[in-house]
Amino acid sequence: MVSMADVEGSQRRWGDGIVAISEAHKNGGDYVGIAANHIHTLYGYQTGPVLFKPTLAADEQFRPTFDSALSYFVASNNVCPEDEGFAIKGWTKVRFENDDVILDDNRALAMGNYFFTGPDGSETKVEYTFGYVEDGDGVLRIQVHHSSMPASSE
Repeated sequence: MVSMADVEGSQRRWGDGIVAISEAHKNGGDYVGIAANHIHTLYGYQTGPVLFKPTLAADEQFRPTFDSALSYFVASNNVCPEDEGFAIKGWTKVRFENDDVILDDNRALAMGNYFFTGPDGSETKVEYTFGYVEDGDGVLRIQVHHSSMPASSE
């Protein structure tokens, strides 16, 4: 049974991974390798379909493959030419605020906002929905990832 602690742990690892990718990029480290590991360990591409709609994707809105996800995060493989590397923008912190979480046996759905702290200390708020499923080893994997900028109030 998936627990709230499992979901929160996955969210923490996801945020820590984004920060690690940004830091490696800034310091000349293996940010592509870190990003590949981030996707491999947190997403379910190796076990089945993943529905991934990244925040800043317009031309190729959906990322159904590992390579297209890697392109979004670090723009290293030219799979999606519009990508600029979301995870290499210098993020120093990521925090999740869940609006609600649904736990259901070996699955969970979480929806809310996550906040990305930039190098200057400013926060960028993004809306998200993540769907998680346990793989055959009981590891929680992201199977659905949709994020978008909040609607303008103007």
